[in-house]
Amino acid sequence: MQGQSKLEKLTMKDNFMFGAVMINPENCKPFLEMALGIHIKHLSVSTEKSLVYHPEYRGVRLDVEASDDEKNRYNVEMQVIKKPFLEHRARYYHSQIDMDLLRTGKGYGSLPDVYVIFVCDFDPFGLGKYQYTFRNICLENNCLTLRDGLTTMFLSTHGTDKEKVSDELIHFLQYVGADLQTSNGEFQDGYVRQLQAAVRQVKSSREMEARYMLLEELLSDEREVGRTEGLVEAVFGLLQELPGQIPETLKEQILKEKNNEMLKRYLKAASLADSAEAFTTLLSQ
Repeated sequence: MQGQSKLEKLTMKDNFMFGAVMINPENCKPFLEMALGIHIKHLSVSTEKSLVYHPEYRGVRLDVEASDDEKNRYNVEMQVIKKPFLEHRARYYHSQIDMDLLRTGKGYGSLPDVYVIFVCDFDPFGLGKYQYTFRNICLENNCLTLRDGLTTMFLSTHGTDKEKVSDELIHFLQYVGADLQTSNGEFQDGYVRQLQAAVRQVKSSREMEARYMLLEELLSDEREVGRTEGLVEAVFGLLQELPGQIPETLKEQILKEKNNEMLKRYLKAASLADSAEAFTTLLSQ
């Protein structure tokens, strides 16, 4: 099947594959312990908030959300392309986790430690580090930390500076950043071999094949919605520059239009018209 052939070509750096592997606590727990340098007695990974469509998050969001036996929360996401405002995205994730907890009626004192981790297939800050860890500190005394329980970490597959980074973490990042042929090769690291086995299991799973095909469909729909919204905005951007009033019924018609070809017709008419009246005349021709 087409979905299966595409699934076969995925590596750990693909958002879907990364989430499909890390949704298993036996794979996610050692990763978190390795990256954060902590011991986790028991980890629970949410199956409801991973690999699904989140309308409230403005589209498809592929991440891994987990909590441990001490109620600490973890959010992990793979980033293949360097997008703007990645730091703000981390801030948003922190706030969403806090708001979810506070909605249950808990007070501020019950908020747990929260870790937001981005695994990046690029160097997010250009300093050659495998690992960038951020916590709030006092500018007047950098030994004084704000004990708000928030940690944001960026891991880079493009790191070069091995100082203060474990070999295990470097091996993991090298595996994540590898192409298909290299990722299928021999790795001497036991955890990496565990991940390789997990990837093979995902690729042989009919359930994961179906979920991947569904994701492809959702992403296609999202791209189509994005194009439609962009055309609507372009049409109204031009109409605002025209003298005269566009009938409210026509405005509503444009807003509700889902056919991109029709929206392109509106856009062409808006670009040619020199008045609101001329715009409606061009549409009637």
